[in-house]
Formats: sequence, structure tokens, C-alpha cells
Amino acid sequence: MRVEVLYFAGLREAVGTERERVELPDGVATAAALRAHLRSRGGAWAEALAETRTLRVAVDQAMAAGDAPLRDGAEVAFFPPVTGG
Repeated sequence: MRVEVLYFAGLREAVGTERERVELPDGVATAAALRAHLRSRGGAWAEALAETRTLRVAVDQAMAAGDAPLRDGAEVAFFPPVTGG
């Protein structure tokens, strides 16, 4: 399964990109599992997506919880709780 991941505000700056396509390994089927998968890259990814950081997630432009299922081609956005203009 492949998803499009978008990063907003400080996350975008921390990881150095605003979007990427990610091929998900077997077992990565929820928004929380995607976050953990990205965090496993280490470095800036581990810090920006740390479990201790409060982040919001949207799947296909709708706010979602960590257990939100992903589908092939989904758009998943990560952003801080308050993102200014």
C-alpha cells in the first residue's frame, strides 16, 4: 500500500519536506502505525514524530484518530495542534 504523507508547520521544517509518497510495509494499516513507521527512520523523524509530542492527524482531509484505517492512495497529514496562518 502506498500513501501520500503531508507535513505542516514545524514538522515540515524538522523533516525537511512538505510531502512524500511512502510505500507501507505489511502491518502498517493505521495512522498511528504510519507514525511509528516514519519514526523508526530515526534522527529528525524520531524527534519530530515522537510519541511524547502532541500531533494531529488527518486522513483524506478529515481529522482522524490514531486507529483510523489507511487505504491505498490515502492522503495522511501530520501537524501540531495549533497551526497558524
